[in-house]
Amino acid sequence: MILRISAENARRLVLHLQGLSGPPPGRLSAGRLLELIERIGFVQVDSISTVERAHHMILLPRSRGYRPELLRRLLEAEARLFEHWTDRVAAILPMRFYPYWTIRFERERSAIEQRFRRWHGEAFLEDVDRLLRQIRERGPVMARDLAPEQGRPAGGWWSWHAGKTALEFLWRTGRLAISRRAGFQKVYDLPERVIPYEVRMDRPSHDAFVDWACRAALERLGFASPSEIARFFGLLTIEEVRAWCMRRLGDGVVHASVGTNDGGARTLFARGDIEALLQATPEPQGRVRALNPFDPILRDRERASRLFGFDYRIEVFVPAARRRYGYYVFPLLERDRFIGRIDMKASRDRATLEVLGLWMEPGRRLTAARRARLEAELDRIRRFAGLDAVRFADDSLRRDG
Repeated sequence: MILRISAENARRLVLHLQGLSGPPPGRLSAGRLLELIERIGFVQVDSISTVERAHHMILLPRSRGYRPELLRRLLEAEARLFEHWTDRVAAILPMRFYPYWTIRFERERSAIEQRFRRWHGEAFLEDVDRLLRQIRERGPVMARDLAPEQGRPAGGWWSWHAGKTALEFLWRTGRLAISRRAGFQKVYDLPERVIPYEVRMDRPSHDAFVDWACRAALERLGFASPSEIARFFGLLTIEEVRAWCMRRLGDGVVHASVGTNDGGARTLFARGDIEALLQATPEPQGRVRALNPFDPILRDRERASRLFGFDYRIEVFVPAARRRYGYYVFPLLERDRFIGRIDMKASRDRATLEVLGLWMEPGRRLTAARRARLEAELDRIRRFAGLDAVRFADDSLRRDG
């Protein structure tokens, strides 16, 4: 008999698995922050910073005590996290995942090399090897370190753009690692100087790699289609995932009929302990949380739309005149529903969190109680960003919808 999960219970479970239900923990230790990142799987990194960088704004709603220095400590001082690509996005991941990325490097290296040869010519790999020897002899580099020196003409990998391309190629194929960031610039070094020895020496078998990638994704998703599982880490093909799910049916994997926001249902694969997990899932908190556009809950836009009835599109690359909302809009979560969107930015010269726009979702009003919860969240973000005040660009944003 197939397990049936209502849309409401599906939302509650997803929020719980992604650290967005139950009371947020207080002051974090480095160990507890690592546990949080392991729980959600990874934290996306993005260069845009309207308030703070995306990775900080993903972690903040999950803990009132989050501090960026803890993340830097785990990444740079303790080597308990590493940075690499997941499914088309750069991300911060637990270091214990690194052995599975070494399998990815091996699987993808040939295709990546061929692609870069097409783009940059047959001499590309020779130039890259020369750059790698330079890093081995002289130490870590940033792309800007490869700019032409005075008196020497640009060419080969000595122009900034070409040097950055070479560094990214070496990183993507596992021959370099990111040791830290200076500002937001990546600092590249040899893996043996960044990744702990015992982690580098751990080489899972192909079967262990496939089993971990499927199991780890399904544990964090709760229920999913093969394509959703494959997209979570971006390590496997849909065919590999589907075959794994069918082999594991009745052994850690079950079928479930999962309700959607529009009243329909989808038959999906679910983790084997999902019934017990549903019973233990806490009620979502009533506080309002402003989520980053790259939050794990929103990463798969179609899944978010089916579960929450919330259609979200980041409009960074949409011309201003054609934007429906704003440049970098934060969705607002209350309990298990998205209730609105807010466009805000840190005005550093005024030490102010500027609220540029606020839009409530259809059927949601900015009641006095909800407004108080929203203002409490904005004040928390203000303090986190080191600002002195919150300012609404238009006073009408404060009034009931």
